[in-house]
Amino acid sequence: MMGLTIIVFLALLTGVTGSPNVTIRPEAASADDVLAHSNSVPETSEETEIVGQQNVSEPEETLEDVMATGELNANHYPAQRAAKVVQHYLNTLHGSPYRVIGLNRVHSGYAEDVADSGRKYNLEISVQDFISNKTEKCTAEVLFPMGEQQRPPQVQASLEELPKTNTKAEEEALFKKYKTNQSLLLANLPDSYGHIDPDMEPFWHLGTVASSFIMLNESTENTLYNMAQVANITQLKTENDQLKFDYHVLLHEMISQEIIHWKLLFTWSPPEGVKVLQMEQLPNSHHYETPQNKN
Repeated sequence: MMGLTIIVFLALLTGVTGSPNVTIRPEAASADDVLAHSNSVPETSEETEIVGQQNVSEPEETLEDVMATGELNANHYPAQRAAKVVQHYLNTLHGSPYRVIGLNRVHSGYAEDVADSGRKYNLEISVQDFISNKTEKCTAEVLFPMGEQQRPPQVQASLEELPKTNTKAEEEALFKKYKTNQSLLLANLPDSYGHIDPDMEPFWHLGTVASSFIMLNESTENTLYNMAQVANITQLKTENDQLKFDYHVLLHEMISQEIIHWKLLFTWSPPEGVKVLQMEQLPNSHHYETPQNKN
């Protein structure tokens, strides 16, 4: 009888505890799997602007020599740096308060040493008008001059067609408004919350375009520039048919991670575009106070 009681007890115990095997549902993925998915890096390096800031995906890290020749990996720094120079060049030619051209993708790149001249990059890229989000194919040649003294790269670029955006009415309205009231004073675009008032977005775009003149002039095979912030804008009075601005901008050199301060004096009008009159690098410890009306 005692033996039968023990057998019944063990049977009941087995029914309560069940099998020790555990089945994990598919949706209960591990933390490592979730992190690996959410932080995965795209295979291509593309650039996208969010209104009020410029978010630029850094090219893939690589041990590829900056001075490598021949076919280049389109996602690595050598091709990306040269393509970024093309972006700055196109902005100096075609940029406006309502058109900012950025690098969308590098399709292919080829580098070669040119005797007594420097290093030449031949590129096939796509560029994007960040305001309209339209893209176009572009072929370009970038020559970084050799020598101890730094000189701006020489750029030749051929666009299939500029992204079609008719901004004539907006540009003329902006020009008329600030030609009549020459008292614009601004600080910090974007502000500490990453916000830009919609009415001020054209002046952020103007800062990007004007800064392209600096970034083109300063670019080498060892740099990768992006505008980080417009710290200050002062509108200056003019007697001619131009708007004149004094900008203080912060540029981000992405290789060294240095933030570099620059002063820009330039004019803009719808028919003439941006004309830079003066570029001056400021000390990095430069403190820019709330602007005072200098008109």
